[in-house]
Amino acid sequence: MIYVRQAVIVEGRYDKIKLSSIIDGVIIATDGFRIYKDKEKCALIRHYAKTTGIIILTDSDSAGFQIRGYLKNIVGNESKDKIINVYIPDIFGKERRKSKPSKEGKLGVEGVDTQTLIKAFEKAGIEGGEHKENKDPITRADLYEDGLMGKPESTKMRRQLLKQFEFPELMSTGAMLDLLNSAVTREEYKETVGKLKKQ
Repeated sequence: MIYVRQAVIVEGRYDKIKLSSIIDGVIIATDGFRIYKDKEKCALIRHYAKTTGIIILTDSDSAGFQIRGYLKNIVGNESKDKIINVYIPDIFGKERRKSKPSKEGKLGVEGVDTQTLIKAFEKAGIEGGEHKENKDPITRADLYEDGLMGKPESTKMRRQLLKQFEFPELMSTGAMLDLLNSAVTREEYKETVGKLKKQ
């Protein structure tokens, strides 16, 4: 079990059930897009964001990223630094309880195996309830220098890097930078970028 002091926000009740087998802490389900109209739940999420902080874990499809963006907006600027994003990799398949795959064909939180979920928390820097800060962070200047920003081939290189580290393909550059800083060391990043440049 991973103890977390932050409230973990997931999309649905099946995600919550799945996560409760590996997380010791508060888990809140947004009930998908219903969160947009649920003022009470939004207030609860804002409360946790201000006090303990929150961990956002949504599916890696476009709906998941949309909900993730909405949650970031509702907590307000004063709590933005108390948000930890956990991302599951793009895994294609179908959840057992569903008759067909999702629109984008990706497994959601409920369909991902336990080890992958634990690894996702570790990549976000959460181990045993503590969030570990990177002492030598990768910066936007590094991304620019390495051709991952501001160059003609940047988009292609970013996609390759995301795939290499098993991060979701729909991540923004800022989200990718945050996850790189919690999931990999500067050395691992530089080594991977070096290999990509040789391809």
